[in-house]
Amino acid sequence: MNELAITVIGPDRTGIIADVSEALAGVGANLSDSTMTRLRGHFAMTLICTGPSAEDVEKALEPLSGLLATVRAVEPEAEAGAAGEPYLVSVHGADRLGIVAAVTRVVAAAGGNITDLTTRLSGPLYVLVAEVDLPPGSADELAVRLATAAGELGVDVTLRRAETDVL
Repeated sequence: MNELAITVIGPDRTGIIADVSEALAGVGANLSDSTMTRLRGHFAMTLICTGPSAEDVEKALEPLSGLLATVRAVEPEAEAGAAGEPYLVSVHGADRLGIVAAVTRVVAAAGGNITDLTTRLSGPLYVLVAEVDLPPGSADELAVRLATAAGELGVDVTLRRAETDVL
């Protein structure tokens, strides 16, 4: 069975999720993982599906007016080893260039794996929230490094253990 990575973006409108998911179901594409969100008047979807060929999915999505879709075959996820410890990183402050780059570089340098990241600009306030898997015992040192980066950026940062039943 094929595993496909699909991205879809277009102007936000009522029914976009229904249209895309019906087109996928119509060709036998089973949706296994997804993230969907509204971004400044546009709707973006990233999906992992199993089922038909990439060509069949592209043809099924083609008639959906105003949407840009990309489809590519991917390898199934390898058996995961022991997961890291789940943490949440949140950043709040004035918008400025380089916040995401600086914060994610600090997390990567600590061996952290970012599993989800969301940013929002609300007026002058920039907000970043990331779910992160950290190597056991690395949170205290990461908190110090994040505080240093936050000071350089002029933002507030928080690192806290995530409740696994919430994620």
